[in-house]
Amino acid sequence: MNQTTKLTTALLKNSNNPELAWLLFHRIILSNPSPSSSSLKKSIPIISRTLARAKMIPQIDTLHQHLLLHKHLQSITDHLFALVQILAKSGLTDKAISQFRSIRTLFPGTAPSAYLYNVLLESSVREGNSDSVSWLYKEMVFSGVRPETYTFNLLISGLCDSGHLEDARKVLEKMSERGCRPNEFSFGILVRGYCRAGFATQGLEILGQMRSLGVVPNEIVYNSLISTFCKEGRIDEAEDLVEKMREDGLAPNVITFNSRIAALCSEGKMLEASRIFRDMQMDQELGLPRPNIVTFNLMLKGFCKAGMLEEAETLVETMKRDDGGFMNLESYNTWLMGLVGKGKMLEVHQVLNEMVNKGMEPDIYSYNTVMNGMCKNGMLSDARKLMHLMESCGVRPDTVTYSTLLHGYCSKGKVTEANNVLTEMISNSCFPNSYTCNILLHSLFKERKISEAESLLQKMSERGFDLDTVTCNIVIDGLCENGKLDKAIEIADGMWTHGSAALGDLGNLFVDLVANRNNAKKSLPDLVSYSIIIKRLCKVGRLEEAKKKFAEMLRRNIYPDSIIYNAFIHSYSKLGKISSAFRVLKDMEKKGCEKSLLTYNSVIMGLASKSQIFEIYGLLEEMRERGVFPNVYTYNKLMRCLCEAGQTNDALSLIDEMLQNGNLPNIYSFEMLIRAFCGEGEFRAAQEVFEIALSVCGHKEAIYSVMFNELLLGGEFMEANKLFEAALSKRLNIGNFKYKDLIDRFCKEEKLEEASDVLKKLISNGYNFDPASFMPVIDGLGTKGNKHEADELAEKMLKMASEDRVTNMICQNKGMSSFEKLKKDADWKNLLHRDDGSGIALKALKRVQKGWGQGSIIGFASPMEMSTDYWESS
Repeated sequence: MNQTTKLTTALLKNSNNPELAWLLFHRIILSNPSPSSSSLKKSIPIISRTLARAKMIPQIDTLHQHLLLHKHLQSITDHLFALVQILAKSGLTDKAISQFRSIRTLFPGTAPSAYLYNVLLESSVREGNSDSVSWLYKEMVFSGVRPETYTFNLLISGLCDSGHLEDARKVLEKMSERGCRPNEFSFGILVRGYCRAGFATQGLEILGQMRSLGVVPNEIVYNSLISTFCKEGRIDEAEDLVEKMREDGLAPNVITFNSRIAALCSEGKMLEASRIFRDMQMDQELGLPRPNIVTFNLMLKGFCKAGMLEEAETLVETMKRDDGGFMNLESYNTWLMGLVGKGKMLEVHQVLNEMVNKGMEPDIYSYNTVMNGMCKNGMLSDARKLMHLMESCGVRPDTVTYSTLLHGYCSKGKVTEANNVLTEMISNSCFPNSYTCNILLHSLFKERKISEAESLLQKMSERGFDLDTVTCNIVIDGLCENGKLDKAIEIADGMWTHGSAALGDLGNLFVDLVANRNNAKKSLPDLVSYSIIIKRLCKVGRLEEAKKKFAEMLRRNIYPDSIIYNAFIHSYSKLGKISSAFRVLKDMEKKGCEKSLLTYNSVIMGLASKSQIFEIYGLLEEMRERGVFPNVYTYNKLMRCLCEAGQTNDALSLIDEMLQNGNLPNIYSFEMLIRAFCGEGEFRAAQEVFEIALSVCGHKEAIYSVMFNELLLGGEFMEANKLFEAALSKRLNIGNFKYKDLIDRFCKEEKLEEASDVLKKLISNGYNFDPASFMPVIDGLGTKGNKHEADELAEKMLKMASEDRVTNMICQNKGMSSFEKLKKDADWKNLLHRDDGSGIALKALKRVQKGWGQGSIIGFASPMEMSTDYWESS
């Protein structure tokens, strides 16, 4: 075995030990002043690949320089070009180009091969080095090397990748002038370039050009176009291309069908996607490609996104049946996302266990998905446990994990815990980003912790976080919510000049920021900034200033959206300036802003204030035509107008319409109708509405109390009494019931037994009610000579007052003290001190007091001595 063969064998054997291989090569070849051509030819490719694979740049440079020392050798340029080729193929493009330039300078008469140029072009295109691509092509032409079709394809690819689509098209069109005929790959690269840039129509033009030149499109061309049309929602055009594909003798493959399914799923057209998916599974009959794992995952994602959990679960079971071959980590993560979206946290736990049992370890995306679900469902302690679990499983929490947990605490107002998460995050070398800090900043403002928010801003600035427009908007919104509107406006104005450094106007904490205004990031106000300020100005009634801000944003080419228009419409409608509201509405339509439910409700509010019923009906019709469905607020505004106009039956018909549309009326809806019917003396109709209200809203105190009070007001005392008994049996709060009026009315009509029954039922049901309710009954009994019964009631009244039982609720709830209540209750004092010639109540109280002797609780003063000071001293 000669020395060259021995060296070659040794280099190959030590290719995984580049240092030793280089040492051998250096000692045998580089130390030899006259190495043979054969030894170089065999050893150069081997050592070059070894060094390139190990990225040993200094040694590569040494090899290049050594080869240049032997430029007298006839084949030395071949060795040099071989080294360049290997470097380019190994991803060391810059080094390859550098050496190639050096060779071309030293050996200008030796032209490289077209293949080497293509290798260098391909490497440069892959690296996105457009300057090198341009230089190589010019160098190729200058050297007299004829470009090949593959060369032009590389040029087209490079131009497309750099966004120079029209230049790429010109290269394609001039290929024939250079003696090269474009092939299907040439057109396919350009079509793909247009599609990736979102210009599918131009891509379609290239397809037509292919046909005119007699070039048959391949699957890549068709699939690029079909995929793009599908992503753009142009399903019909994609279907036409599928048909043309078949006409050209090409069978749509699984990529084609996956593109169609992905588009349908993204648009929520799951029925059509399911039909294609089912057809693919019946390949023996239809000749369609079988679905692959990508297909299954697309369908699963579509079902989960559409909230079709049952269908998703069925698909998951199908994917598991085929030896689990169609359930990969992406499938499980998608399924977790679907379950989390529906709040199915128990099932989420089961899926995690299943993954672990099957040896498919959850990744960071899996854990973050579950963490998000737990935090959204308020399961913060479980989220904490999950973080510990993922750490024990070797999955390190990332910025998303910590940010999700921090957001969970902030959403519950637990700012201290959120701060702890931030501290823990930093201590674990997982540094927060601006998004993380913005979450906490928003929460601090929400909790009205202004000084803490300012401290956080200072820390963000010190740590080099970008205080961008989002951060500024959080501060502006926080100031507005905390009553510092003028300061918010000042900061927003300052952003135009100083960017985020305008936050320095908050106070002394930002001296550093203010001092470095010139270096602050240019964070300019955007639509959100103006929306916050204009909405707040409108809300506090500073409409003229809001209009000035509106004009300012237009001058700065920031165009308003529906939110800003709605703020103006709501304010004008609230002030009863309907014509102004409609002018804003007209301008809103001109600017192409969609009218939302809030828009319509604001206008309806204004029309309702002017009792313009006909116009409200017109707006309702327009809403239906535009697919904007009224809510309970909309109906209640119209209902109130109808009731006030005496059109109560029309108002009642709205209840039927709401129920038919699945738009449940609320308590206020029924309260209006009950009051309206009772006001008209239509108590039977009111009773029917009352029954409907109970069936829709349940047995709520508000419904009972309004019906009771209206019956009482209408003189229907016996019906009111029955209703009151029903309310007591259901142990409802009676604070809004005018039960004292019922007792007074019974007493005036000398129905003392019924009045006493009301008091007895209140007592027997354990209610803490106003002791003044006893007074008219005690007076009535005394007048009738029933002193014994009057004394009993007076005793109960005093006992109730002394036991702190004035709450109108069941006795376990405590309200203000009885004496505070009595001090504030004019009825109680007036009844006690009234001077109507009888004084029966006071006499009864004195008799009761005298009977108690030394154990009396209250020592009543004479009417002349009684004052509010007395109650305060008690």
